[in-house]
Amino acid sequence: MRLKFLFRPGWLAAIVLVGVFAALAFTVLAPWQYHRHEEKQALIDGVRTAEQLAPVPVEEVLPGDQAPDGRTEWRRVVLTGSYLPRGEALLRLRSVQGKAAYEVLTPFQLASGSSVLVNRGYVHPVEGNRVPPFAAPPTGQVSVTAHVRVDEVDGANRDAFTEFGHLQVYVANAATVGRATGLDLRPGFFTLVDGQPGVLGAMPLPDLTTGPHLAYSLQWAGFAIMAILGLGYFAFREAKPDRPKRVSVHDALARDDEDDLDDEPGERVATRSRAAGPPSRHGDRSG
Repeated sequence: MRLKFLFRPGWLAAIVLVGVFAALAFTVLAPWQYHRHEEKQALIDGVRTAEQLAPVPVEEVLPGDQAPDGRTEWRRVVLTGSYLPRGEALLRLRSVQGKAAYEVLTPFQLASGSSVLVNRGYVHPVEGNRVPPFAAPPTGQVSVTAHVRVDEVDGANRDAFTEFGHLQVYVANAATVGRATGLDLRPGFFTLVDGQPGVLGAMPLPDLTTGPHLAYSLQWAGFAIMAILGLGYFAFREAKPDRPKRVSVHDALARDDEDDLDDEPGERVATRSRAAGPPSRHGDRSG
């Protein structure tokens, strides 16, 4: 096969473009979507496993000041103690079931003496983004059941601030609330389940479907394979020897007309010969 055409600028550009796209699809795009699928599957498995276990005192799941991790997140635990409303903060810029919301974070002092951060649930803003009135937590000692959660991380490391008369934060993070309130809070936070003392709008469990990430991963890999095969097909067509050239309809009709013109003189001679008949066997005789 003749492969010199591959060094033409157009072909070189196509090869580079397909190569870069295939490399990105195989090494970045497809793995990224597959990792998201694995993370979602791990979340689903963790939530379902935790929901099958009975609530236990928090000290059994997180002894001492142990921070929550992937093995303990979403476990249901029982907290016994009292709310500390003076350290309450609002978690801003949230969405719950498709609607804008504030989540209410209230410190909670355990009977053992340490303090934790409790997510009491959500409230929807009014008049744009204003904070609506909401119920204060109960006073005195209570026992509540909550899901263990890992601290959220703010990549911008933004501090708490006060707006509409409430302390507000960008992430549910015990250290962030602790710095703003002067309280010594244990790592992680705890989200109340429905029906507990002090709960507002109970936070729903995360979506327990894997979503389209696995399909997207396979799709990116398929696109890369199709691009490579397509480039190979057109390169083969270009390099194939003696391949028939495409002829337009106009050229084909013009060629047929030329053939007809070439055939006319011969046809006229043959017609005159047939009209004259066969030659006579005897010459002309004069009388």
